[in-house]
Amino acid sequence: MARSLVIKVTAGADAPERCNQAFTVAAAALASGVPVSLWLTGESSWFALPGRAKEFTLPHAAPLPDLLDAVLAAGRVTLCTQCAARRNITVDDLIDGVRIAGAPAFVEEITSEGAQALVY
Repeated sequence: MARSLVIKVTAGADAPERCNQAFTVAAAALASGVPVSLWLTGESSWFALPGRAKEFTLPHAAPLPDLLDAVLAAGRVTLCTQCAARRNITVDDLIDGVRIAGAPAFVEEITSEGAQALVY
């Protein structure tokens, strides 16, 4: 049975360490060969927009744009439907490779065989 990670990040610039940890774990898992689905919710929703990750800084941490690029290259990135709507973000606004999906898709992913869900 293949294992996979579904990582939901709820924090953005409001909680930079927690935010960066989620992206770091996602990139590290992908580098280790683990399939990853990263969900952007709450304040992390803004990172689905071009250029927003470049505005994020955290001392002694890998740059968020590099981590996001790694996840986009080898994993899946999803923006929460309701979080996007609350921020007036549409599919036309997104970075290439980011999709918008809601709770049913999240539940399907976290309940699939071999999936491990983490929430930051």
